[in-house]
Amino acid sequence: MPSFQSINPFTGKTIQKYPGDSPETVNQKLDRASNQFASWKKTTFSERATLMSQAAKVLRDRKEDWAQIMTSEMGKPITEARSEAEKCAWVCDYYAEHAEQFLEQELVETDADRSRVQYDPLGPVLAVMPWNFPFWQVFRFAAPGLMAGNVGLLKHASNVPGCALAIEEIFREAGFPDGVFQTILISARSVAPVIEDPRVKAVTLTGSEAAGRSVGETAGGALKKSVLELGGSDPFIVLEDANIAEAAQVGATARCINSGQSCIAAKRFIVVESVLDEFVEKFTRAIKALKVGDPMEEDTRVGPLARKDLREGLHEQVMQSEKDGAEVVLGGAYLEREGYFYAPTVMTGVSKGMAVYEEETFGPVAAIITAESETDAIQIANDTHFGLGASLWTTNQDRAERLSHEINAGCVFVNGLVKSDPRLPFGGINDSGYGRELSYHGIREFVNTKTVWMKY
Repeated sequence: MPSFQSINPFTGKTIQKYPGDSPETVNQKLDRASNQFASWKKTTFSERATLMSQAAKVLRDRKEDWAQIMTSEMGKPITEARSEAEKCAWVCDYYAEHAEQFLEQELVETDADRSRVQYDPLGPVLAVMPWNFPFWQVFRFAAPGLMAGNVGLLKHASNVPGCALAIEEIFREAGFPDGVFQTILISARSVAPVIEDPRVKAVTLTGSEAAGRSVGETAGGALKKSVLELGGSDPFIVLEDANIAEAAQVGATARCINSGQSCIAAKRFIVVESVLDEFVEKFTRAIKALKVGDPMEEDTRVGPLARKDLREGLHEQVMQSEKDGAEVVLGGAYLEREGYFYAPTVMTGVSKGMAVYEEETFGPVAAIITAESETDAIQIANDTHFGLGASLWTTNQDRAERLSHEINAGCVFVNGLVKSDPRLPFGGINDSGYGRELSYHGIREFVNTKTVWMKY
């Protein structure tokens, strides 16, 4: 039976160790989930909404507690951790208010006396979640899933067991019945048997491309529905008519949010040649202005990376790209201080074939790529096996409308950084995964879309 430990990435020291769940304990939790689903699915939307609104209240009332856990366990700046707790409360309130409308029966005229489409819950849904947004990623699955009448099982990333247990505590404190939401502390090797277990009806994963392929293969083999939200190498496209000052400032935030550890962080900055020098100068200045330091301090904007191995992998990408001809104009090194810090980095002269062009960089490293024209910029943006988000900068509305159709991504944000919002569907294409979270699209992923045809 594996054990799990929280390591503070700011100090490199162990916070706490947690015993993993034995196979017997996992079996008991699966039984509890299956048994609880039998009654939970019969509750009304109003009953579920009351509890979900209470979860939102618990999140807000104890926001500082949850923020402290997130920051201690994975190094997120404390101001961002508080915002994450608030955003989780928002998604709880959103689905408490809208779930019934999103899953309302639809009457359809046919040759029957009455025919309709109804949305019935599936049962226990397993969520395999990542460490980078340790609360938000879970709640954007749990809020719609539980409101739809499903029950949730959380297999969280192994380096955030404290967050995993805290989320279970939130639902328990909000008054949800025992078994409606449970955390299982298991290793990645133990996930496949849980997916294959007949008591589990579907699986959702947010994580790496490799993890997505593994979970998708297992779910497919078991003929179970899956939603995969994977990595991204999001383009940030700056055309010649953009507001360069604003693009540079927002771009710095878009690259370094969550210390650069976000699937939808801007990673490839594709800048038309005529404004390249101006953008690089303003962007580099904005990156330099971001305070790097103790994530518990209020003015810190870039904290440590979550794990030592992640920092090593990021530096290897930078060094290899520099060897292949890219120029490091800022950063490009470990910071000589305690903790897993990596200097915010700007690289120019990036081209096809380089690691920072081809691969996802999960940390504060910006790759600037020169485009000759609008057409070239869009071609470069689409020259990736990912397809999660994209940011496009232009002051021409007609141009933005036209190009939004040409960019291959799950979302396109014009003159703004890419972000998730409960009101809008979220997800990617290509190797960034499939399926959608949030909005009414998300709550309909894990329901049985059932046709009912009646003759009286």
